[in-house]
Amino acid sequence: MTVDTNEQPLIERDHQLPAYGSVPHRHKVVRVVIWILLLLVVVLAILIWHQFDAKKKVAPAPPKITVTTATAKKGDIGVYLDAIGTVTPVYTDSITSQVDGLVIAVHYTEGQLVSKGDPLIDIDSRTYRANLLQAQGALERDENVLAQAQMDLERYRDAWAHNAIAKQILDDQEKLVLQDEGTVKNDQGTVQFDQVQVEYCHITAPIAGRVGLRLVDPGNVVQSAGTVTLAVITQLTPITVIFTIPEDSLGPVEARLRAKAKLTVDAFDRTAQTKITSGELLTLDNQIDTTTGTVKARSLFDNKNDALFPNQFVNTRLLVNTLQGVTLIPASTIQQNGQASFVYVIQNNIAQMRSIKPGVADGGMTQVDGINPGDVVANSSFDKLQDKTAVVISNPIPKKASTTPAPAATNGSSAP
Repeated sequence: MTVDTNEQPLIERDHQLPAYGSVPHRHKVVRVVIWILLLLVVVLAILIWHQFDAKKKVAPAPPKITVTTATAKKGDIGVYLDAIGTVTPVYTDSITSQVDGLVIAVHYTEGQLVSKGDPLIDIDSRTYRANLLQAQGALERDENVLAQAQMDLERYRDAWAHNAIAKQILDDQEKLVLQDEGTVKNDQGTVQFDQVQVEYCHITAPIAGRVGLRLVDPGNVVQSAGTVTLAVITQLTPITVIFTIPEDSLGPVEARLRAKAKLTVDAFDRTAQTKITSGELLTLDNQIDTTTGTVKARSLFDNKNDALFPNQFVNTRLLVNTLQGVTLIPASTIQQNGQASFVYVIQNNIAQMRSIKPGVADGGMTQVDGINPGDVVANSSFDKLQDKTAVVISNPIPKKASTTPAPAATNGSSAP
């Protein structure tokens, strides 16, 4: 019997293969599972990255900011000084009696507008007229005595020319004439004094103006040595306003006054919102008040419509100078970053931050350096704006910036 030599090696190879469920077989399965899991993790990571990148590419751009704009203009702006003032009449007369007597008539009514020379009050003048009559009688008597002495002097001169009298008689007569002339002058002074006393009994308005409330009535007794005021007259047209100027601003104002410039002064009401009237600076006081560091100024107003009332409180604005041909923008477009000022200039619908130097401000407009007339600046949405932010303009932009000078405003603050 022959034996197959290949059988034994085959049986030996079968015994060398790991059996199912053995430890080497389990290790091999674990490695396969791990590689499969790693492959799944890599594939999943790639898918997630592709989805994120796709979403990033298709994400919408941030919305544009809607803003309103304003256009810088070339124009004129005034340099003003704001102050508090008091309406002060040019003349205020408190009329008192110059004679003693009884008030017999009051011709004015309360609040009446009177002209110079209009009758106001009459005082009983009978006593003073009697004194005047006596003085006139004494004057006539002494004038006749003087005339007689002068006639005698002419006779004595003729007699002396013919050697008919002594020289002493002629000299004595000349001195008598001089004595009589002195007596006549004294009588003339008495007559004039009594005439003045009589005129004092008829009181007239010394100035044109408005009379105040009635202070005396017919039947009241007044005295020349008393302090009783009979009437008060205040001139209303023209009228002045007195206000103060800081000493630091005195130089520019004086320079303009020396150049004979007429400086306009606007008077506003207590709220500084409503313009009452306009006048011009009249003069400055001659010294600075050391307690306040200010100097008083007086401005003159025609006040034809009685818009200003004596002792009225007003706010004044003195136009010191006018800057011409400067760049003006609304004050609301200027933003602050600490001590620095800037605006957002709109170019091609992109907001660009630009530093500026603000100057004089008036009526909501501010003179600035750093931008040019015609530049468009943002005027809203400052809480959202940043440098180089895309914007949408909600108001139409003029095709060409106006170069017409800005009208002078009646309100606002300024700095010289």
